[in-house]
Amino acid sequence: MVYVKRNSLPFGIIQTPKETLEKWYHLMALGRALDERAPNYLKQAIGWSYHAPYAGHDGIQLAIGQIFDSKTDHLFPYYRDMLTAVSAGMTAEEIILNGISKATDPSSGGRHMSNHFAKAELNIHNVSSSTGNHTQQAAGVGRAFNRYKQKGVVISSQGESSVSEGYVYEAINGASNEKLPVIFVFQDNGYGISVPKEDQTANRKVANNFSGFKNLKIFHCNGKDVFDSMNTMLEAKEWVIQNQMPAIVQANCIRMHSHSNSDRHDLYRDKNELEYVQQADPFAKFRRILIRYNRLTEAEIAAIDERVKSEIKDAHRKAMAAPDPTPESIHQFIVPEPYIPQKFPTGEHSLKGEPKKLIEAINSTLKEEFRLNPDTYIWGQDVAHKEKGGIFNVTKGMQQEFGKARVFNGPIAEDYILGTANGMSRFSEKIRIVVEGAEFADYFWPAMEQYVDSSHDYWRSNGKFVPNITIRLASGGYIGGGLYHSQNIEGALATIPGVRIVYPSFADDAAGLLRTTIRSRGMTLFLEPKALYNAPKAATFVPDEFEVPFGKARVRRVGSDLSIITYGNTTHMCLEVAEILQKEHSISAEVIDIRSIIPLDEESILASVKKTSKALVVHEDKLFAGFGGEIAAIIAEKAFEHLDAPVMRVGSEFIPVGFNRILEGAILPNTQKILSAALRLGKF
Repeated sequence: MVYVKRNSLPFGIIQTPKETLEKWYHLMALGRALDERAPNYLKQAIGWSYHAPYAGHDGIQLAIGQIFDSKTDHLFPYYRDMLTAVSAGMTAEEIILNGISKATDPSSGGRHMSNHFAKAELNIHNVSSSTGNHTQQAAGVGRAFNRYKQKGVVISSQGESSVSEGYVYEAINGASNEKLPVIFVFQDNGYGISVPKEDQTANRKVANNFSGFKNLKIFHCNGKDVFDSMNTMLEAKEWVIQNQMPAIVQANCIRMHSHSNSDRHDLYRDKNELEYVQQADPFAKFRRILIRYNRLTEAEIAAIDERVKSEIKDAHRKAMAAPDPTPESIHQFIVPEPYIPQKFPTGEHSLKGEPKKLIEAINSTLKEEFRLNPDTYIWGQDVAHKEKGGIFNVTKGMQQEFGKARVFNGPIAEDYILGTANGMSRFSEKIRIVVEGAEFADYFWPAMEQYVDSSHDYWRSNGKFVPNITIRLASGGYIGGGLYHSQNIEGALATIPGVRIVYPSFADDAAGLLRTTIRSRGMTLFLEPKALYNAPKAATFVPDEFEVPFGKARVRRVGSDLSIITYGNTTHMCLEVAEILQKEHSISAEVIDIRSIIPLDEESILASVKKTSKALVVHEDKLFAGFGGEIAAIIAEKAFEHLDAPVMRVGSEFIPVGFNRILEGAILPNTQKILSAALRLGKF
């Protein structure tokens, strides 16, 4: 498509070629027929249990799809973007397959909610139901466009009410700061379900909330009007490509129907308003002016309408004959197959040499992997400013070696840090991203929206997209940090499927697990016990290119009377306890360092418990609802007949970790607490 200046009016009822008008009318008629047919599937109990009608958004949605080029652009639609998807290249059959959740639905294979349209082959992205969150992912793709000199734009579409979400502001702030080629389209129909716009924002036009942002241009258009929408989207795309900066397009629309098929708009809209939106139907207006200005005859329009009926009938027949998802398919595409270590397949070694601190092992491994793969990136807060490399200097020297394009600081916006990682990894399978998700693990919670969204991307997209991201977080206490500086989060995050979680306690394992993590497809949470960064007890010799597989525990001490299962900071305490038990009580304790929380090495845990008949599970996180409860349950279920005593656990108190060292010591596990539990267990 040729980009021309708005004042030359490339599209108007007279200027637009007849064949183009015919194409547009066909797309609009097809989209409207699908929009009106969707509720019938629900009435017949066939599907489409969620449908958000787009009628009233016709102009802007047609325009988004028409200026979108699937060879160069990327599109992030929202749940009301049915005509956008059709205009961008999705077929009526594909729309119906999505609506009735068939296995061959190109959006998700029936895994995601109906009305969430996507087609990876066309660069139309699968987005979640967390409305507006895809703005951050769009910014991430824009960052990839920037790095790889992609000539095109990223289009993110949403309703005006979802702009109230804080992560939308993070996305637009980041895009303007980084000068990313993203068009953020706000389709403003005046309502967020039943909440009117005036309850959302003080500005009548929500785009004007961003009027003070630098490197950002705001466009306004009548989203009901095909020609104004087309001209505005063309101008916005031209401006973004020429200036390599983001733009907002505010499109004023109407919502002709209820928010969705679970809403009744007559409960909050008066009769006059309901009559007005029907009279202002953009599709009916487009049809009228085509005839009024003699661009298409009534007969020609009728012929297109008949063609649409035939297309819908054929699409319905094919979609109804398509297979449903099978129950067995639920286990596909949860987590992709990981990188399989070659040189150290068991993740163990007996080599000797100069010990390296845990912090040095992580730093050197990051640098080695960055040298190996030039498409590896890292960002986060404080990771790359002059000589500083994060709060703990884990990334020291990386920006100096690999440059600002690959190693750079993120804003204090944890959701944006992770959301743009998700987005950038969508650009190419070869990209590997490491993010320092927050300065301390405790500060990661603002990113949970993107964490949850990313965790089910692989499953939700039916295997068509997986975020290849390593999330590094400095975790745990024993530093006198107090609130937001000493908590553990793995117990809570282990409840979310789709993410690997690893927690090394020695330098060699930190290096080996990090190498495997970065080389693997999928998302991995890499938790670093910050109290051990410089601790001599965690320092080990690290063999060149050492690798540790996921889901493989390491026996730190062999024993016969008692199994202690642990990870992270408490691994070292458990080893001290095992030494005391042997020397002072003649109790032989076996210490299992699980290293990998998800996947978990059940085989090694059960083998040890079957040998010793007693199990003590120890971790730093809270005892109540901590991950140790899951380990204890597995032992109780799968090794019950081998137990000579109840499974016992040691963890922190169900209290936030306090700042004063006396409070911290009373809350967190320590060697004495673990020893007392082991001795109680030994008496059985």
